[in-house]
Amino acid sequence: MAGKKGQKKRFWADEEKRSICEQALAPGVSVAQVARRYSMNANLIFKWLKDPRFSPAADKTQMASKDDGIFLPVEVSGPSIDHDADDAPMMTAGSTSAPLLAHRVDITLSDGRRVVVEGPTALSSVIGLVQGLMA
Repeated sequence: MAGKKGQKKRFWADEEKRSICEQALAPGVSVAQVARRYSMNANLIFKWLKDPRFSPAADKTQMASKDDGIFLPVEVSGPSIDHDADDAPMMTAGSTSAPLLAHRVDITLSDGRRVVVEGPTALSSVIGLVQGLMA
């Protein structure tokens, strides 16, 4: 399909293609958003993402997602954590103590429903949530 009269075909340098592909792979960003930002068709970005010359970050993001966190089975049997005045569990390593915080908690219930808590959250709050769900 021919372009509009007077409109030239754009040339994208390899570095620009890599930059656009990295932006499209960022968490929470859609390819369509990036395509609108550069006034281009999203299909072109998808084509570049399939090309390892322009999307080497695809392998890095897959590896990074594996290293981001680990899943541990947890059973709540009763109150066994000492609470301080802030009602947050305390670490007992050395003489310093700080509340234990989780930055992301993902709970999958036995019936398949999920509870996701984002942002710094005191583990005592998460334990209270789990105990409330079990009741």
